[in-house]
Amino acid sequence: MRIVSVVGARPQFVKLAPIAKAAASAGVEHVIVHTGQHYDPMLSDVFFADLGIPAPDVHLGVGSGSHGVQTGAMLAALDAVFDAQQPDWVLVYGDTNSTLAATLSAVKMHLPVAHLEAGLRSFNRRMPEEHNRVLTDHAADLLLAPTQVAADHLAREGLAGRTVIVGDVMTDVLHQVRDQVAGAGSPLVDELGVEPGAHYVATIHRAENTDDPGRLAEIAAALGGLDRPVVLLAHPRVVAKAAQHDIPLTQGSLIAHAPLAYPQLIASVLHSAGVVTDSGGLQKEAFLLRVPCTTVRTETEWVETVQLGWNVLADTAAAIAAAVSRPRPADTDAAPYGDGRAAERVVATLSGATG
Repeated sequence: MRIVSVVGARPQFVKLAPIAKAAASAGVEHVIVHTGQHYDPMLSDVFFADLGIPAPDVHLGVGSGSHGVQTGAMLAALDAVFDAQQPDWVLVYGDTNSTLAATLSAVKMHLPVAHLEAGLRSFNRRMPEEHNRVLTDHAADLLLAPTQVAADHLAREGLAGRTVIVGDVMTDVLHQVRDQVAGAGSPLVDELGVEPGAHYVATIHRAENTDDPGRLAEIAAALGGLDRPVVLLAHPRVVAKAAQHDIPLTQGSLIAHAPLAYPQLIASVLHSAGVVTDSGGLQKEAFLLRVPCTTVRTETEWVETVQLGWNVLADTAAAIAAAVSRPRPADTDAAPYGDGRAAERVVATLSGATG
C-alpha cells in the first residue's frame, strides 16, 4: 500500500510525525509531499528534524500568497505529483489551503482521499479554515475523526458512513515530546529571564485577528496590559503586518519573540503560567499539558477543552485579562483526545480499507 501525505503548515508537520512512524512500523510505503505553504525554516524544515520525520519526497515550494493564488499553485503542481505516484490513499491533514488543494486534485483524479482530523467545526463561516475543513470532509472518501464530538458533527451532515473515530494524532506526538522535555528548562526563561510559572506564552496568527490593523493593535495592547510578562511567538506574517501598520509587538508586558521549534514550544508552555492563543493546536496542547489556556476567538473546534474548564474564549481586552487571571481549573483525568495511539489506528484503517 502506498500513502501520499500532503502537508504544508506547522500543525500538519506535528500530525505527520506519528503517521510517518506508524507507516514505517507497519511496512507501508509512505510518500511525503510538502507544499511549502509555510516557508520559514523555523515553521517548516526544523520540525522535520526535531520530530524525526523523513525529509519530504516532494517539495512544491509554493510559499505565501492570497488564498486563491496559494491554492491554485498547489492544484497545478499536485496533479502531476499524484499522476506520478498513483497512491492507494491521499492523506490530508487538518484545515489549511494545502488540505483543500490536495483533496480537490485527488478527487478530480479519482484517487481515494482520507481526511485526518475530520469533523471539527467552529461554525464560523468567516474563517477560511472552516471552509477548508467542511469542503474537504464532503469530498473525501474516508473521514478520520479525532473525537466523538467530531464524529457527531459528521453524522449530522450525513457523513456517518464514511467516518471512523481514531483519536487525535497530536496527542500521540505531544505525549512523546512532553516526556522528552520533562526534565529540561524553558528556553524563554533562559533567554529572556522571565520567571518560571510567572509568565504567559502567546501565539496570534488567524486572519480575523491579524488582517485588520485595528484588531491586531487591540490584541497587542491587551496582551501588553496583562499582569505578567507575555512572550508572543510571532509568525513572520504577523511581524510583517504589525510593521506595516506601526503596531508594536513589544509593549508593556508584551515581548515579541521568534517562533520556537516544537520541543522548545512544549518546554516553554510547561514552564508558563498559561497560554494565550488563537491556534487550535496550541489550545489542545495546553490542555494535554494541563496548562490553562485563553483563546482569543468567539468559538473553538476543541469544545472539550472549554467544557472541562481548561480553556476560556475571550474576544475583548477585558475578557482576555479576566481569563488569564482566573483560578487554576480543577484537575481532571478526562482523555477526550484518545490514548496516544491514534496514528496506529489511522494506518490500520487505511490498510483495511485498501484490502
